[in-house]
Amino acid sequence: MSVNSFRHRRPVFAGLLIYLAVFSLFGQTNQQKQNVPLPKGGQKMEFKISSTAFANGQTIPTKYTGDGPDVSPPLAWTDPPEGTAAFVLIADDPDAPMGTWVHWVLYDIPADVRTLNENIPKEPEVLGGARQGINDFRQLGYDGPAPPPGKPHRYFFTLYAVDSRTDLPPGATKREVLKQIQGHVLGTTQIVGTYKR
Repeated sequence: MSVNSFRHRRPVFAGLLIYLAVFSLFGQTNQQKQNVPLPKGGQKMEFKISSTAFANGQTIPTKYTGDGPDVSPPLAWTDPPEGTAAFVLIADDPDAPMGTWVHWVLYDIPADVRTLNENIPKEPEVLGGARQGINDFRQLGYDGPAPPPGKPHRYFFTLYAVDSRTDLPPGATKREVLKQIQGHVLGTTQIVGTYKR
């Protein structure tokens, strides 16, 4: 191609680029207006868990630990991703001396539940169908922080929104529950508390 020929066609190229840019912008805006479904694992609104007992990254009150009454803390969460059929809650401590220590395994929480009051009973089934698993204290339900003296430990309360119930019997372990929900997680949210002795 000669230099003169390129100069002659340059306005055409520029016009084409402008057209493609406008088309792309319009197409994106139009797609948003059509409310195109997101793939599994995505979510339109933020899925978030919180507690009235402690803020994220802050100290867990003694009431919810092995140094106090040791009742489960209150938790609440926003609306989950579309298609959620149940929730799974795992509470664990990755800073334990012998590796991650599991404090609570709660699964098949009904999809319409948005809050957990404090002091969930240590019973096989609660909340109209949710089931409690075995923690690393070899107990059913919640057992709070009880770390050795030293630096603060972190306690992760992780909530999974899943597209189907596990239908595992009460007494399942964290590993069994996580294996069961593999490929069924629509969204996760987490709050972390700390505690030291």
